[in-house]
Amino acid sequence: MRGLKVLPSGRPGRGRLYVNLPDGQAVAWYDRQANRISVLADDHREAILRVLRPYLSGTVAIGPPPVPTAADLVGLAMPPDADLAPNRPGETLLGELDHGPAGTRARHRLRQDLAAQQRMGDAFDALEAEGWRILHCVPLPGMGRIDHLLIGPAGVYCVRTVPGRRQRAVVGDLLLTVGRAEPRPDPRWIRRAAARATAALTTPVTPALALVEPSRLEVAPTVRDISVLQPLTAARDLTASPTTLKAPDIEALFTTARDLRTWFGRRR
Repeated sequence: MRGLKVLPSGRPGRGRLYVNLPDGQAVAWYDRQANRISVLADDHREAILRVLRPYLSGTVAIGPPPVPTAADLVGLAMPPDADLAPNRPGETLLGELDHGPAGTRARHRLRQDLAAQQRMGDAFDALEAEGWRILHCVPLPGMGRIDHLLIGPAGVYCVRTVPGRRQRAVVGDLLLTVGRAEPRPDPRWIRRAAARATAALTTPVTPALALVEPSRLEVAPTVRDISVLQPLTAARDLTASPTTLKAPDIEALFTTARDLRTWFGRRR
């Protein structure tokens, strides 16, 4: 059949590939981790295999899908342009670099922010093997974007990433200072962002700051409600935290969080 489209769900090389009809209806998906094609419309079976062939490797199982969970059903009904799962770390910054300010200083700052988000994003994406689900560049209307949203056994974390620029970084209750630059209100911002995420997801969300390559990191002893992470130790710190969510809860929250409409407070 002509017109079948293959659309990714998740970042490149991860997650599922969905096969959709021209009207957007899903007729199959390929689970790359399980190396299995689940066929929803058997009359399109040959066409489905044809369009997926470039993406397949090894021995692939083919058959009807397993009994769908509630999260699966919601994901199948989600419009592709509402799915945040394909976002890469620093997705919005890539666009800003292409079309943003021409000034050398401004572009240098953008590149630093992008490099930090990509470095931290790679560290967080590695957690998927431990049962975590990760989203990047989640919009918060009126506040900008959450750099990374982590959903896993230890709970939900809302993360703002800050480049340390190989300088001393000090995290206080209200402000964060890197080197001799003006203090930044990141601690206050991430608390508000976590509160917004808690309301949107109806589950507790922990605020977190991720510092990338500071020469030294100091956290005020009064900062108890914000997790402070770094690329080399983030996975260890998060996986060592007490388990609060089970796998079905993680999938259900991920399905809600990846839907752009969740963050606008209404179903568009």
